[in-house]
Order: sequence, then C-alpha cells, then structure tokens
Amino acid sequence: MSFAGEDRAVYWDELVPPVTEEISNPFAELSQDQLRQLATLLTLEDVPVEERTEEAKQDIETIRSKLTSQGLDPDWLFEQRLIMMDARMSADARTNDDLLGQTVRIPGYVLPLDVRGDLVTEFLLVPTVGACIHTPPPPANQMVHVVYPEGFKVEGLYTPVWITGELRGESRVTEIRYVDGNGEVSVSYAMNANAVLPYQ
Repeated sequence: MSFAGEDRAVYWDELVPPVTEEISNPFAELSQDQLRQLATLLTLEDVPVEERTEEAKQDIETIRSKLTSQGLDPDWLFEQRLIMMDARMSADARTNDDLLGQTVRIPGYVLPLDVRGDLVTEFLLVPTVGACIHTPPPPANQMVHVVYPEGFKVEGLYTPVWITGELRGESRVTEIRYVDGNGEVSVSYAMNANAVLPYQ
C-alpha cells in the first residue's frame, strides 16, 4: 500500500524542537574526583540527620572541607543540579510546533496499551526496540500516543510500523508495564491514526 503524496515522512529527530537556550552546566569543568566527591556527599546527606552514623558525619565534614578548599560550594552545586534537571525535563517535553496539525507518517515500534481480541487499538509509538520495557523511558517528545479504533495485529514488538495521521501536541501521563512492574511515562505527542502499516 502506498501513502498519499501529501503525507510527509517525519523522523524522530524532527520531533525535537530547535534548541533556543543552552542549559548551563556548572559540572562540566569539574574533575572526575570532584564529581565523585559530590555524588558521595549527596548520598550521605540524603540520610536524615538523626539516622546518620558518626562515621557518616565525619565523612560529610571531610568531603565538604575538601571541596570548599578547592573553591567549590557544594550547596550551590546541588541547587544547580535541581535546576538542570528541571530544565532538561522541560526541554524533553517540548514539541516541535512546526509539525503540529500536519498529516505525517512516522516509523517506529509499537508498545500496546489497549488490545481488543488480537487487535491493538491504542499504543505508544517509540523510536527503538524495547523502549519503555526497560527504564528509563525515552523523553516525552520521543513518544507518540496513538489511537487506532479499527485496530491492527501486532506481528511482534521487534517489527517496526509506519503510522499516518494528524500530529497533535498533547501532554499526558500514561501507565505502562515494565518487566518488573507498572510505571508512568510522560508523552508529548498524540495522533488518531488513519493507517498503521508495516515498515518497508
């Protein structure tokens, strides 16, 4: 089966919008030893104060003193870490608005969400085999929530497909099954598919 001439083929890198602002990374210039020290300090201080051993308290004091002597401020760096994490999560959720409202076809792999009989009617389209089966999941803007009421037979999780339909921006949290239990993933794109066909 051929696609209509107006259906634009879109690939996963196009779903990521252009970078408008670089995320500042104060950790980039730190040595591996400094990064290890910070990671150890973060782990030690994650334990409530009343539960810390005397050894842990001494280790915290030693590491803080060492980092401070090198001109580093651990508390400021930990604050920057949270800011970076928030910025990256926000960037991972952004859609490429130039594609929204367009009828496109996208290749990918199927992660079933709703199966009726032997037909899949709702699924996540993901860029790689096994995405979301193992953690961590892809970024939100690297997944498409697809509804296809007429359903189709899935030949296997390792068989890629093309989906065709109007691409929408729709932020949602979807529950999926991992190999070790259930979890939630954030998805930024959605589509009511017109067609689901084998990848060729």
